[in-house]
Amino acid sequence: MQFTHFLSFSRHFSTSITTQLPKLKKITKIPYKYRPRAIQLAQKEVTNYLHTTKNLQFTYAELISKNSLFTLHDLMAKVDYSFFEFSDNLQRYLSYYPINEFEFFYESIGISTNEINGFLPRGKFFLDEDFGGYSVCCALWEFGFPWNKLGVLCKEKDSVFTRSVSEVNECLSGFKEYGFDGIMIIGVCLAFPFVFSRKCALRGEVVALFDVLRIVFLDYELVKFVDGNVDAWFDVCRKIRVFYDLGCANGNMGELLGRSKNVLLEYPEEMLVKKVEFFRKLDVPKEEIGFFLLSKTDIFEFDLESRCISVVGILKYFGLEIEKLRSVMRNYPYVLGRNKLANLPHVMRLLNLNEWFFDRMRNGDHNLLGTYVIGSPDEDLDKCYTEYLIKIESLRIPAHALCKLNFLHGIGFGQTKLTTKALSNMKCSSAQVQDRFNFLLSCGIAFPNLCNMIFHSPKILDQKIELLDQKVKYLCEDMGCSLQSLDEFPAFLNFDLDKRIKPRYRFHMWLTENNLCRKKYALTSIISSSEKRFIALIYRMHPAAPKKWLASFFKNPGDSIL
Repeated sequence: MQFTHFLSFSRHFSTSITTQLPKLKKITKIPYKYRPRAIQLAQKEVTNYLHTTKNLQFTYAELISKNSLFTLHDLMAKVDYSFFEFSDNLQRYLSYYPINEFEFFYESIGISTNEINGFLPRGKFFLDEDFGGYSVCCALWEFGFPWNKLGVLCKEKDSVFTRSVSEVNECLSGFKEYGFDGIMIIGVCLAFPFVFSRKCALRGEVVALFDVLRIVFLDYELVKFVDGNVDAWFDVCRKIRVFYDLGCANGNMGELLGRSKNVLLEYPEEMLVKKVEFFRKLDVPKEEIGFFLLSKTDIFEFDLESRCISVVGILKYFGLEIEKLRSVMRNYPYVLGRNKLANLPHVMRLLNLNEWFFDRMRNGDHNLLGTYVIGSPDEDLDKCYTEYLIKIESLRIPAHALCKLNFLHGIGFGQTKLTTKALSNMKCSSAQVQDRFNFLLSCGIAFPNLCNMIFHSPKILDQKIELLDQKVKYLCEDMGCSLQSLDEFPAFLNFDLDKRIKPRYRFHMWLTENNLCRKKYALTSIISSSEKRFIALIYRMHPAAPKKWLASFFKNPGDSIL
């Protein structure tokens, strides 16, 4: 494509190259009022350097210099500033000191400064036209892609940067065969960078995606409602990506999106993501969530975050049977009381009612989410909880306790005295609690079981992830127990592995192998008993057992309380 053609094509862009001022902490020697001028001079000198010294086309040299402000800022910090001689100082510096041109290049295409190191080639500092990524960027820019958004494509695992210019042009020509114009193709490529992937092309994923998009864009005439610029199409395609990532690429997704195009036009992407995340917490098949949201679009109008609920009240409102409701109240007292509507999915998941709840909404009761309100100001209001909350807010730094309290509410604990009791027994920091919870989930512990474990033994979240990992592995691999044994004995994770769990279990195995343990003892009896009770237990097995324990297995005899 000729450069003149591109100039006419670029009028469709709403994205322009603008000068933004980074935080210039390292160059405070430049008076603030002169910094914009200094940046312009530095951009000019870097442009000239890349064009004259490195033989890059002037247009691309200018694109690189004007879109790499933070790397430029680091360069400026190394050069002495003088109002009249700053350009000369920059020229002199660039003549004698090499710069890493790849840092300028990658920042210019939209790679953030904290990610650049992952893209820099080893042992190379000088950019030239033989570098494939640069050539591909030039080809994409000539097609109409905004230069400072090309980093989106670069981040894809099997990225467009691994392909030749001829292959890229062939892909773009092929996309036009679906009836899309250049701007639509750019929006699609930026939102779905995998369209350039060889693997996806071979698996037919690219064809399936474009078939869906053709239905939405052309058959349902979405093209008539979208402004003719890259940003508008990129925005629409990112919203479609929200549903695509739910696994809705197959079936009648194109028709659903087409009939629900108001969702793509009226609601910001952030709102769509929040609604998806709300229902993802129910732990139901993600593709069903996509079809549910596209078929019940009025749910995007519901406030699913700030409203308060009564757990018992909303269960009644959705029609839970009386016997099941009584079972919930009997077996899950720490879930009762009030909570935020935003936490309702995890409440349902904790109660093992997530599938029932989703089925009710999918079958037409989703409107109940929008119409439910607490019956009275005092409904399920726990005064002890309110008093405890006042105490927390009076602390010197209440944020730490409030973060952990919000975590407990987030996994389904209600606003009750039982929740405050669990909180008072958690000594870990607010930054650690979520990571440790996620780790235990990743071990295979079911969500409801883990929440129940935290209620009965909240100190398990005080354990470091490395220690939790060691204890879980020892339980399953060395002791041969299942994770379900933690349901009855969650405090197992609180005991010291080397000083308590291992020696006692090994001694128990020694007793069993020597036919001294005639009765099968529970894990709780072996691990949780105090030292005095443990020795009394093994004494009943054999009078000489305590002596053997103290001599051969007990690691710290001086700690014995006998």
